[in-house]
Amino acid sequence: MRSLLTLCVMILALMSGLAAETEFAKPKPAIDNPRKIVFSIDSADKKEVNHVLSTINNVMKYYRPENTEIVVVAYSQGIKALLKNGDKEIRTRIEALMTYDVEFIACGNSMRTLKIDKKALLDDIVYATAGIVEIIERQLRGFVYIKL
Repeated sequence: MRSLLTLCVMILALMSGLAAETEFAKPKPAIDNPRKIVFSIDSADKKEVNHVLSTINNVMKYYRPENTEIVVVAYSQGIKALLKNGDKEIRTRIEALMTYDVEFIACGNSMRTLKIDKKALLDDIVYATAGIVEIIERQLRGFVYIKL
């Protein structure tokens, strides 16, 4: 009886796995129609920052980098993830994502509040006056906002 129950559970798990395949919305993601996504980093907590970076990697794996346009807005304490002398692992992961054209944007208001100079941040960072306004404007331009 127990083995029959186990077999039924395994069959249901397999069937649900088959039915769970993602169906692309139209038009499908492509180089000329990338999925546009904006993420935010607002915490200096290493676990939270790594969660955002891992999620970006997962999205790029699924859609492929050439079919995505990904922007990351760092504001509040999250600006610290962009520091040249910050956590080495996070810095390495951010620089690797930048090679795939993931754009990292620093909030100017947060930089002023935390007294962080542009020279202290990684190379190739883009700057916005206000991180939250950048997120709003990206959404109005068709970006999907993912807040983790």
